[in-house]
Amino acid sequence: MKQTHYDKFPEVRVEGFDHQAWRSWSAVRKTVAARLPAQRKTVIVIDCYPGVRLAEIEQQLITHLQPALLINVETARHSEAHLHDLLAANLTSDRVFGVLSCHQLGDFFCADKLAQLQQNVQAIGEGTIVIYGPGAALIHPGDVLIYCDLARWEIQQRFRSGELGNWGANNQDEDLLRRYKRAFFIEWRVFDRHKTPLLKRADYLLETNRQDDPALITGEALRAGLQQTTQRPFRVVPFFDPGVWGGQWMKHRFDLDRSQPNYAWCFDCVPEENSMLLRFDEVRVEIPSQDLVLLYPRALLGEKVHARFGTEFPIRFDLLDTVDGQNLSVQVHPLTEYIQQHFSMHYTQDESYYLLDARPGAEVCLGTRSGVDPQAMLDDLAAAQRGEKSFDDGKFINRFPARKHDHFLIPAGTVHCAGAGTMVLEISATPYIFTFKLWDWDRLGSDGLPRPVHLDHGAQVIDWQWDTQWVSEHLINQFTPVAEGDGWSEERTGLHSREFIETRRHWFSKPVIHHTQGNVNVLNLVEGSEALIDSPHNAFAPFVVHYAETFIVPAAVGTYRISPHGSSAGEQLATMKAWVRG
Repeated sequence: MKQTHYDKFPEVRVEGFDHQAWRSWSAVRKTVAARLPAQRKTVIVIDCYPGVRLAEIEQQLITHLQPALLINVETARHSEAHLHDLLAANLTSDRVFGVLSCHQLGDFFCADKLAQLQQNVQAIGEGTIVIYGPGAALIHPGDVLIYCDLARWEIQQRFRSGELGNWGANNQDEDLLRRYKRAFFIEWRVFDRHKTPLLKRADYLLETNRQDDPALITGEALRAGLQQTTQRPFRVVPFFDPGVWGGQWMKHRFDLDRSQPNYAWCFDCVPEENSMLLRFDEVRVEIPSQDLVLLYPRALLGEKVHARFGTEFPIRFDLLDTVDGQNLSVQVHPLTEYIQQHFSMHYTQDESYYLLDARPGAEVCLGTRSGVDPQAMLDDLAAAQRGEKSFDDGKFINRFPARKHDHFLIPAGTVHCAGAGTMVLEISATPYIFTFKLWDWDRLGSDGLPRPVHLDHGAQVIDWQWDTQWVSEHLINQFTPVAEGDGWSEERTGLHSREFIETRRHWFSKPVIHHTQGNVNVLNLVEGSEALIDSPHNAFAPFVVHYAETFIVPAAVGTYRISPHGSSAGEQLATMKAWVRG
């Protein structure tokens, strides 16, 4: 299998702030100490995202500041039992699904204890006061405000290793899915709301992804870097993850760790979970890409998309690899009204499968077979879930041949599954984890436990009218020519009218002009070795993308050009492009 150049660590080079970034604890200590005035009361607030290693910050930074008063804000947090009662309705009894939290961080603290800590700060007349921990800014705004952040993927790795439990809970040994659920539905929502105004005024951001290897940038440099990112195409940092059904295609094409058994997923454009690399001269800083969405949503998303989705990035591109692997689970996504009523999400996961590659004989399952008795199918699924027999998918679900460059549309309510031997570019809306598994081929998960099946949910959202004939006519390879010119052509490829994402495929052998039309664009180079993205007006530095890489063009960019580049000169290239319909 031919190896391709795939940039696993794409960076955004920030201009004009090279002297406002530092790496190492010694540099951090020196920089913070320089901000402290002599002979005067100064309050340093070190607020943190949950998952930051507080013990390291205490040892490597706080003790060196020699504070006259030291406050850990978590001493004012409600007890674990109190928090569990407070969050019970959001946590639910399910391993995977909860209800999105609308709490404010202050709800998790005892008001009387916070008031007492505030009085303690007021009582100190001079010297350095340090308040630290998740929620520290609830006590004092800070004369110097440092926000400690880390990538969401790193939080998940700490969950997996057993290092980290949920915030406010001593549950490092609890089921991983339940810890992730609590973080996803509650912690990350609450702390994103808390940190957004802090990042807008923070004096420093402290990046804490690697143990004993921090990076510090000024708040001014952070905000400038994010603003500059909204004016150019960029990529987030992809991450790759093995899975029970995973394949071998990405491992060989992208030169990934050969010691891993497989790679099932590549999350290549999921800002909620991906990170970004900002480059300041010799210092590289990794931050959650969600910080960009939270701070500069209008320039990134465009006015209409921001008005509709707020600070959520609504388009998701990821890769699913079953080449020399196994079938994905048979699954269905909830209808809009169902996800609103049960989980407090305001939109659902409509999606599509675009085939980057496929082995001979590969198939995609899509829709139910014409004439199927819904109750008979549900009864068989229930029997399979009880372990009484295997589910006969061929009796109830369509199987269609899958070839390279095919496009299968999957509006919510459609039963679907990518079969073994496929390399899928999944283009979807982004409510993240709302997949109802109906059948999982009698498999255990990577943790040795049965993979969760949500037949009760799935049975209520399957659209039975999407049978063999309807799917064949409406959901497979709906390519419609849109325009063409010298060396290029454009096709509409979907998505279905129920889905808010529009997709277009562009074939080109010469430079082609694109325009965001005030709407964030997400693209993947689905054919060709590499392409150059530049500005006809020199508005941003040229940007090179490689085969299978996803890149984001912020709404504020406006006009941009895509051209064959390097070894692709003279070849026929193709991109898949997605945006939110107006």
